[in-house]
Amino acid sequence: MNPDLLKKILYVEDEPDIQTVAAMALQALGGFELECCSSGAEAVAKAPAFEPDVILLDVMMPDMDGPSTLQALRQLPGLALTPVIFMTAKVQPQEVEHYRALGALDVIHKPFDPMSLADQVRQIWLHAEALDLE
Repeated sequence: MNPDLLKKILYVEDEPDIQTVAAMALQALGGFELECCSSGAEAVAKAPAFEPDVILLDVMMPDMDGPSTLQALRQLPGLALTPVIFMTAKVQPQEVEHYRALGALDVIHKPFDPMSLADQVRQIWLHAEALDLE
């Protein structure tokens, strides 16, 4: 698999401090093109024009939580099959399985390590791409 095919990430996170740290990690360390959104509604509005390769989505947000945002994004043209990775502190095995059942590739645990976040995203994406080829 070619990791260079993953370039654009739509990142949805309502906490400004977490968003800032993750954005720096994904852009400066990971070299990704990033579209940051502070809410599910903002993600639904911006995603179609941005055409992300993957969506990194917070689970616990006010108004539209991560699962609701995912459901709304799946209804938009061109986003029905866009890979999604949830980010959350809620990582009990049954919770992780629930997120995967909703269609997430995987879950990145909060708090995350900023130094390895870009590599985590890349590895999850590559693993999913490899499974698609089987």
